[in-house]
This record gives sequence, C-alpha cells and structure tokens, in this order.
Amino acid sequence: MAKKKGKKIRVAFKKNRQKKVRKNKLSSHQMDEHVDSQYMDASERLTGKGDLTRHRTVMGVEQETDDGTEIVIDIDESNCLPGRVIRSQGLNSVVQTEDGSRFECTVRRLVRTMSRDDRNAVVAGDHVLIRPEGDEHQAVIERVEPRRSYLSRGSKRREHILVSNIDQAVIVVSADDPPLKPSLIDRFLISSEKGNIHSIICINKIDLVDPVELQPLIGVYAQLGYDIVLTSVVEGTGIPRLRSLLKRKQSVFSGQSGVGKSSLLNQIDSQLSLETAEISQENRKGRHTTRSAILLEIATGGWVVDTPGIRQLQLWDVNPEEVEGFFREFHAFVPQCRFPDCSHTHEADCGIKRAVANDFISRQRYQSYLKIIAGDEPRPAYHQ
Repeated sequence: MAKKKGKKIRVAFKKNRQKKVRKNKLSSHQMDEHVDSQYMDASERLTGKGDLTRHRTVMGVEQETDDGTEIVIDIDESNCLPGRVIRSQGLNSVVQTEDGSRFECTVRRLVRTMSRDDRNAVVAGDHVLIRPEGDEHQAVIERVEPRRSYLSRGSKRREHILVSNIDQAVIVVSADDPPLKPSLIDRFLISSEKGNIHSIICINKIDLVDPVELQPLIGVYAQLGYDIVLTSVVEGTGIPRLRSLLKRKQSVFSGQSGVGKSSLLNQIDSQLSLETAEISQENRKGRHTTRSAILLEIATGGWVVDTPGIRQLQLWDVNPEEVEGFFREFHAFVPQCRFPDCSHTHEADCGIKRAVANDFISRQRYQSYLKIIAGDEPRPAYHQ
C-alpha cells in the first residue's frame, strides 16, 4: 500500500508557560528549536499571546485510531531507525532497534510539546523512529507511532499511560499481606479492556491462606470468562502455568505494591534478577522496588513489563454511563430495566438490582460498580 502523503495540519501545542511573549528572532533560540522548524510551515507566526494555547502548522498525516484522530508527524525516514522503547523516564528513554542495539534517547521538542491528554509523550512499549547522533549510541526520538493498545490510569487530572503495545495484563493481587482487594481487580479489568488488552487475574501468596476461602471469589471471575491463576513463590504453586500463559506474548504485570510482581517474574525467569522488598510491618503496605516500567525479554519467548506498584487506580476517560458496559454479567439484565437511562442505583424496576437480589450478580461486584460510578477511589490497603 502506498504511503499516504503528508499535508499541512494545524495542531495545538502545550500552553506557553513563558512570562514574556516569544520574539521573532530565530537566532536567539536553542538548536533543537531550529531543527524543529523543518516540520513547520514557513508562514507560521512565531509571536504568542502569553498563556494562551499555541497552535502551529506541521506536516503530517491524520490517522484514525480507536480513540479518535491521531496526527503522525511527517519526517525524513531515510535518516531514522525503527525501534521499541524499553524504558522511559522523564525526557530520557532507552530504545532497542531491530538488530538488538540500544540507544540512549532524548525526545524531539516538537514531539513532547504537542498538546495531548496523556502525561508523557513517550512511554515504555512505544514503537518509535529515532535519528542517531554521535558515535556513542545516542539518538533523538523523532516520531512516536500510533499505539495499538495501552494500560493507563488517571494521575493529577492527566492520563498516565503505564505501558503501550502489549497483548495482555497480568493483574497481580495477594491473598494476604497486603490484603486482597477485589475492587482494585475490577478497576484494572476496566482499564485493560478500555486499552484493548486481554486480562489475566493472578492471586499470589496463596500459601498464606486456606485456598478454600478464595473459591467464591475465583468462581465469580471464572464464570465471567477471565483467566485466573493461583501462585505462591514460596511453594512454587502455579508458576509453570503462569509461565505458559506468558510464552510468546507481550505482558504487563500490574498491581499494588507488595503483592509480589517482581518475585513472580524472578521465578518465571531467574535471569531477570529483579529487586524485591518485604512488606512494611508497621503499616502492612507494600514498598516500591520498581521505579519505572521496563520491558524485559524472557527465556521462553516474549516480553514482560514490570511496572511500579500502585495503591490506587483512578480510571481515565470512563464516564459513569459507560461503566455498565465493562461489567460482563450486567449485559443480560440491562434490557430488563424499566428506564433506558437506568443508573442501577435508585431506580424502580431495575433489572440489575433485581439480579443482585436473586444472586445472579455478585454483590461484591455490584458494590464495586457503585463505587466506580460514584467516583470513589479505593483506599490504600492496610490492617486496622
């Protein structure tokens, strides 16, 4: 298929935080801004208006994605190498090219200043085009390709994408220490489905409880069609099955701090040697050992991503009216609601509430639904 030709597109940039209006003197700006000018229309005005959102004309292609229209910057690809972001922290990233070489990369200013909802222009897992600079494996990320999947959360009124372009999310919770939080599982399931990612629920540390106690919870998610694996690093339980689920897949391990994500990955592939830490005995909370998301190649084929542990998961861009669609067990009962815009909270003759009363829908899952549409964030787990 012939490559679509780039055209002039007017795009929004981040708000100008400079106190003074930018003057029309190109010589007074940094070299990277001079390089950026090759992507801009020659007739662009360089004067701004203080803190107003800036707009510029760039050469690019508008591409339709599941989340709307995305602008792909038109660049000279003959000087670039395709690669995958292995790790990204701040403005610095590590990119691995097709031949296995790794480059320490910065991000072109044009890429990082285009207006967007997500917090970072480049995240682990991104497919990018880089332009090598110098002789010491240094490069500049010139373009980020559209993402086919992603796992994200809300953070300070922005979208925080944890990782992109992966096949499945292993949602790791612990049977105890820290305590099991079903509501957090439900939030991760929604975030994964919204990002076009298959979900696997991993209940770790089952050596700390009687597995019989977990059967009601396991039954709820198993009946909904989710893959569930019970694991114990201490006893080696479930590790072979988890390893087989990861084979030739690109997977992200997600969950709150202290549930044992890094320990599980070390069991899956001993060559990873990830840092681990014990649970704090003072407040029963997990301790962060993974500082940033990083792609790791495993011996059985495929990649895994170890992400920093989180204690809360704020959903991003999920309206209350959309939440029912992410609860699979609701689908059969929604048509039985009297009102087409039923919120399943207070309305009379509600099919969902009737199904809960008759135990066709888990009461725990229904309570989780109510908290999500009310905007209640799950509290950090700890023992009283």
